[in-house]
Order: sequence, then structure tokens, then C-alpha cells
Amino acid sequence: MTSSYLLMTELTAKACTAARHMAGVDDAEKAAALTGAAQALRDRMPDILAANAQDVDAAVAAGISPAMLDRLKLDAARVAAMASAVEQVATLDDPVGKIIDRSQRPNGLLMERVRVPVGVLGIIYESRPNVTADAAALGLRSGNAVILRGGSEAVHSNRAIHAAMAQGVTQAGLPAEAIQLVPTQDRALVGDMLRAQGQIDMIIPRGGKSLVARVQDEARVPVLAHLDGICHSYVHKDADPDMAQAIVVNAKMRRTGVCGATETVLIDQDYPAPAALITALLDAGCEVRADDVLMELDARTVSADAQDWDTEYLDTVISACVVSGIDEAMAHIARHGSHHTDAIITQNASAAARFLAEVDSAIVMHNASTQFADGGEFGLGAEIGIATGRLHARGPVALEGLTTYKWVVRGQGQTRP
Repeated sequence: MTSSYLLMTELTAKACTAARHMAGVDDAEKAAALTGAAQALRDRMPDILAANAQDVDAAVAAGISPAMLDRLKLDAARVAAMASAVEQVATLDDPVGKIIDRSQRPNGLLMERVRVPVGVLGIIYESRPNVTADAAALGLRSGNAVILRGGSEAVHSNRAIHAAMAQGVTQAGLPAEAIQLVPTQDRALVGDMLRAQGQIDMIIPRGGKSLVARVQDEARVPVLAHLDGICHSYVHKDADPDMAQAIVVNAKMRRTGVCGATETVLIDQDYPAPAALITALLDAGCEVRADDVLMELDARTVSADAQDWDTEYLDTVISACVVSGIDEAMAHIARHGSHHTDAIITQNASAAARFLAEVDSAIVMHNASTQFADGGEFGLGAEIGIATGRLHARGPVALEGLTTYKWVVRGQGQTRP
């Protein structure tokens, strides 16, 4: 047996014990633990920022991209926001124990479907140290035990954040093993996590395409996947030009490194103000990779190639093309999108209704920036990611997405004939 296998076996054994304990912890205890963890994040902010500075210095020396550096870097405001997100999770309704539905059979048996924790969650993520706090908070609040495996680029930040979270959890009397951080960056441990069937109940990858692809290829444990955020904003012919311009610029440029950033803008051939829209993006500092029609509108555009329509830039770059109408727009999204978040901008109610009904994405929007693809903006608190599959959970995965259900049957002595 390898050393990584033995370490993972030790971590999962502790997690399974903690999961059984957490399944019986009441709402007030979990909320108190998270309130304490949020305060510990604030109290230990100097340690967290010092650890993050180590990671940032190493990342800069390694030539990390500006978009990835933005995901990695923490400052006082971001740590404060992290603490506030944990605190918000503490105030959310506890999904565990909620009755989904209830019915009584003719023989008198009472049937209930009741929400329960999934069990042990393995969360594998890259770059963003705030995931350490978000994942720990969501896992604990939903009654699960969590094994966290962060990326090597954020190793010092993750350890500092985890230490603060663990302080709050243990001071509230809950087991530290409910939120374990893998103590080594040995890549073999990722494979051990993916093969830990019977010990880990669900794997959640949060990171780049290569990470998610590896998880999906190798996992012997159920996976809650989040693929690329190739998000589209379709400017319909009946869009209000001022609204369209404001939404598209925000959808691309507010934060280019988030998965809800628009990567492709589709402009209806009958939309009256395409030049102003393209110029607004360029003036905001965005490189526009355009088709032949749009390239004629501004000399600063760059010619798009076939690969651009399938690229998640996570940078100040957007691809843009003209479509003949809503059918071609939806066909383009079906061919090139990642089923994450897609939006239509229009004053035409019937066009909006068609788009919302027929576009097969986890999140579809009308007259809103795709940057709203975030659990906090949905009122869910911190999220673990945007699930782009069709099963178990879809869209922002927060507390309810980290639970399953069991049937509870109550009788009065019935026997089956």
C-alpha cells in the first residue's frame, strides 16, 4: 500500500465517524460553529493575508495569468467578505430533516421523504482560497463531513483559512474531523480520493477543464461536476440599446475571471445598434474577436477563429458574431455552450419565453447580466459551484444541493398480505 493510500484511508475513516456525528447535530449547534468560524476568520486575518502573500509571490514568479492571479489574491475586503459569507450560511434554514412530501397509503402507512446529509464530501479545487471557507461552511451546515483538497498554488492560504474554520468548529464542540484539509500536495492523493468508493459519498471538483476532466474520467465515486463557463449573452433585435450595452459590458467586464462571465456575445442581424455595443466593449478595455460582419464596425476588433466559440477566456477577451435570429442564436449556444449560464436581452416577451424554455442550461436569464450566476445572488448564501449536469443538483449548489433524502415510513402494526 502506498503512503498516499494510507493517508487517505485515515482521513476518510475520521470523516465517516464525523459524518455519523454530524447527522445528529441540531441546527443551533451548526449555526454556532459557523458564527464562531466567521469570527475566527476575522481575528486571524493577518495570518491569512501573510499566508496569501506567500502564495501570490510564488504565483507571480511562476508566471501565473492575470485572471488566475485575481482568483488567488486576497485582501482585507475579500477576507471580510469570506467571513460574512460563512456567517450568512449560519443564518440560512437548515435543510436537514425537512419533509419534502408526505402521503398516507390506503393501509394507513404514513410515507415521508426527508432531507438528510449526503455523508462524506470530497472537494477538489484550484486557485481560489475562499473555496476552503465556503466548502467547509456549506458542508458543515448541511450536516456532512468534508475532505478538502486545494490546489498547490494556494497551499499556504488554504491552511490558514482552514485553521481559522477549525477553531470555530471545535470551540462550538463539533469534531474537527468534520472539515479536514488534506495535509499534503501529493497528486497521488487526488487519485486515492477518486477511488474511495464506500468511504467518500460524493466528489465535487471546482477548477479548470483539465481538473474536471480528470475527475470525471477516473472517479469511482459519484461526481457533482461543474464544467466550463462558456456563457452567452444574446442581444435580440428587440433589445433596448442602452440596456443591452450596460448588460453586456457588465456581463463581460465586471470580473472577467468568474465562471459566470459572458464569453460570447451574439448580436441579432436586425439589432439597430451593433456598432455602439462593440465600441462600448472595446472602450472598456476588452479585446473583441469578431466575425467578418462585426469587424467592419470598428478597426480595433480582431478576427475570430473557430476555436474562439469554444473558449472560456476568463480574461478581458470576448468573441462576438451576428446571428440571423433567435433560432440561430439558440443553435449556436447548443453547439458551443457549456450548459452553464446564457442570457437573452430583449423587450419581446414571446422571444424571451422561447429562449428561457428552449435553451438547455443550468441558468437562463432575461435582461440580466450573466455575472449574477452566483449562489449569493440567488439568496442561497455561499455556494460550492455551478453544477452543469442534469442529475441531483443543477445551477448554484448550496445547502440543499449537498443533501439527499430517505424515506421514513410510520405504521401502527401493518403487515403485508
